[in-house]
Amino acid sequence: MSELPQTSDRSTWERPWAQLKFYTFQPAVFPRMLGEVSQGARPGDWVSVYDKAGKRVGAGLYNPRAKIPLRVVCHSAEPVGEDYFEKAIRRAVALRREVLALDRFTDAYRLVNSDGDGLSGLTIDRYGEVLFCEVYSLGIFQRLPAWLPLLHELAGTKTAHIHVDHDLGSLEGMKPSLVKEIVAAAPPKIRVREHDVRYEVDFVAGHKTGFFCDQRDNRHRFAEFVKGQRVLDLCCYTGGFAIAAAQRGAAEEVTGVDLDEKAIAQARRNANLNQISPARLRWVHADAFAYARQMQKNGEQWDAVLLDPPKFVLTREPEGAAEGRRKYEDLNQLAISLVKPGGLFVTCSCSGLVSLEDFEQHVIKAAHRLNRRLQIIDRTGAGGDHPVYSNCLDSRYLKVIWTRVV
Repeated sequence: MSELPQTSDRSTWERPWAQLKFYTFQPAVFPRMLGEVSQGARPGDWVSVYDKAGKRVGAGLYNPRAKIPLRVVCHSAEPVGEDYFEKAIRRAVALRREVLALDRFTDAYRLVNSDGDGLSGLTIDRYGEVLFCEVYSLGIFQRLPAWLPLLHELAGTKTAHIHVDHDLGSLEGMKPSLVKEIVAAAPPKIRVREHDVRYEVDFVAGHKTGFFCDQRDNRHRFAEFVKGQRVLDLCCYTGGFAIAAAQRGAAEEVTGVDLDEKAIAQARRNANLNQISPARLRWVHADAFAYARQMQKNGEQWDAVLLDPPKFVLTREPEGAAEGRRKYEDLNQLAISLVKPGGLFVTCSCSGLVSLEDFEQHVIKAAHRLNRRLQIIDRTGAGGDHPVYSNCLDSRYLKVIWTRVV
């Protein structure tokens, strides 16, 4: 690696500072992209960021222990202080409550979307009066307790759960014990509303609460297609799509399938919460691949099939990525075989490492293997409460393809 060129006198730079080896407008600066850092810069520090020519380009949070040692949260040629965070928080909450006006029909939505709100390393979902905060950055972790009063004031919430992944926390130097007092009063469960549907959110047992706000608009839209129809929700998890189809969509019959026994139990509770008869909404504890193969053998078909599997592509490593992509093709092929001619097929991917175009090709290949064709109606993703900054388009992870199977 070549040395950084001689730049202007670094003694004039605002400390602590970090210098980039390569120009980037991305928020995540990986080790190979990071040059010198001023002596005395500590993990979690707010640092001024300069490019290789010595020009100020922004400010961010520094942690030499992290896989992403520098998160540039603000790109600016002018000095930026830590008052930036209050402005960013206010802007994020205003988007949801004033611009999108989400409170009209739900009390469950993404309040802060990490890089998409200029707050790299922090996501916050609002569930009723509770904030569920996922922290990926030591600098954010150190400051979050001081931000919570402002967040509660702006969002109208009262308590918070703070989640730190164990392995990431160890790497970053985050100690969950430091936030125990903050979350002591937060309830283990809470009920939320989405349009006229109710869901229970379990902060303790559910994987990332078990209720995903990113599919809200898609749940609402799916329900509009299925009145009086027979519906299959493959990989239903805690029943978001299935319950919306039965309750809001007035589907005649809905079957939800998932391998996670705890998720199925939660789905049943959600169905009971909405007083949906078991005669109209049936839950099956089974592997989606095995269930779909058996239904294929039985000659079963549905008017509408929704497929929302877990993330299959977890790595950029070629062999692992190829295996995940094969799973997408195989499961989509099975699911498409269960759709009646002219029926609705909606398929999802939450793998950020798979582009929308690539995912669409996997789905098309799956259909063509069956000598069937897809009439593509639309391609959607997460709702507006999951914004994406133009300098970080790879954070657009959720892909949903809407089709008729002919």
